[in-house]
Amino acid sequence: MKLFVTEAAILNFAVQGWYFTHMLQLNSYRPERYKKWCHDNEKKLVTLSRMLPALCVLCIWIEAKVSSWVAFAVCGGVLLLTALINWPAKAKKPLVVTARVKRLLVTEGILCAALLAMFWFLPLRGSALLGLCHVVIWLFVGLANRINTPIENKIAKGFVKDAQRRLEERPDLTVVGITGSYGKTSVKNFLSALLAVKYNVLMTPGSYNTTMGVVRTVREMLRPSHQVFIAEMGAKQQNDIKEICDLVHPTYGILTSVGEQHLETFGSVENIVATKFELVDAIPENGMAFLNYDNDYIRNREVTVPHLTYGNADSGAAYRYSDIVVDVHGCQFTLTAPNGESCRYTTRLLGAHNIQNLAGCMALAHHLGISLQEMVYPIRLLKPVEHRLQLLPNGYIDDAYNSNPAGFRSALDTLAGFSAQRILVTPGMVELGERQDTLNRDLGEYAATRCDWAVLVGEKQAPPLKEGLLAGGFPEERIYVATTLKDGLHFVNTLPREGERIVLLENDLPDNF
Repeated sequence: MKLFVTEAAILNFAVQGWYFTHMLQLNSYRPERYKKWCHDNEKKLVTLSRMLPALCVLCIWIEAKVSSWVAFAVCGGVLLLTALINWPAKAKKPLVVTARVKRLLVTEGILCAALLAMFWFLPLRGSALLGLCHVVIWLFVGLANRINTPIENKIAKGFVKDAQRRLEERPDLTVVGITGSYGKTSVKNFLSALLAVKYNVLMTPGSYNTTMGVVRTVREMLRPSHQVFIAEMGAKQQNDIKEICDLVHPTYGILTSVGEQHLETFGSVENIVATKFELVDAIPENGMAFLNYDNDYIRNREVTVPHLTYGNADSGAAYRYSDIVVDVHGCQFTLTAPNGESCRYTTRLLGAHNIQNLAGCMALAHHLGISLQEMVYPIRLLKPVEHRLQLLPNGYIDDAYNSNPAGFRSALDTLAGFSAQRILVTPGMVELGERQDTLNRDLGEYAATRCDWAVLVGEKQAPPLKEGLLAGGFPEERIYVATTLKDGLHFVNTLPREGERIVLLENDLPDNF
């Protein structure tokens, strides 16, 4: 019967350990972020289902009344039931089993083995302690991460050094850095498509925008045939961009935007501005920074490195876009270069903000010798980046990866441009610190004139959004607060159709929220 308890304990530790390892990964393995996540999600940690193993303490009392094997059966049954109840649901972004995760799982396994050894040497008392330890598996995952940190840092340094060596061996490689509070991934993809007209381009894939993501790209994907390397640079705290710049030494850089995003980790907009400008500060005298002059924070910042600007016709930028026509099929616009040359373009991309993103890419491509006329065809072929204002065949606009105020407003403007039944489905925005409720309230008020139905996902963000909608004159009977996205989409499907229907899925919170 002790074997049954052991097997149940291993299963429960594996099931819950997998979940908390996933949360640790989503928090970039950073102890302070994981600690904060645990603090902010106490309701997920202290639930009846996760507290069940505490019942194993009863084994000591049960033994005095029944045989020990019955006590063991109760303990094993409790642990087995806990594992089954807490079986992880399908994740939006599943745990990626990297070499680091494998090492972490080994350390977690050793800690689990230590608990089981205690159980074997202290039979029933061990059962009680085993049950109590299973209540705080999240703590053991954090401990395993702490234990592994020194070796992980050493391994990371080795990878960084190898990536630096590979880049130093390629003095002919043109390196472009892209950063901003939002628009980074879209700009990266658009720029890669434009530069491909003339160059062999490598860009960091997917969401590889951390130092180790860039390192992995260089070590695994960089080939002698590549002429341009585009590195997306993300940041959640100061010096994150500088760290990547010190690795890749960009000759060119695009600063797409600066806004109120990740305020919880940055602390202030001033820190965000300083961090995003770490890319601009890294541009050498023989390079060029490309700055979005539509953005007040960027326009008002003094820049001492060589730079060119881009923006709308009234911004005073060197590269100016104008005469924008937006419809359900995409956009048309004109770009004018500093020398006065201009060209008309058609794109399938939705949203005026994508024209702004394109303008920065076109400015850099033009600077690198690609004529305005040569960009007409690749711009016509551009497709929206997945989950970023992507119009799907079923009438849904997938903007699930957008979570910033400016992008949210632009998506609402796009929704307003459709002559159909317009439905907004959103959980609002997160990681905005003390400004979170205010910004969500403002966006709720902005949405009031741009949709016909509002489905607010999650009780946490719904109140400020609903408050803003009502303040904007939106009818309360057309607001639905859903507990989950699945619940929200079910409600959408039950709504009576009023002609054609367009549903905007604005921001889908990651698994750790």
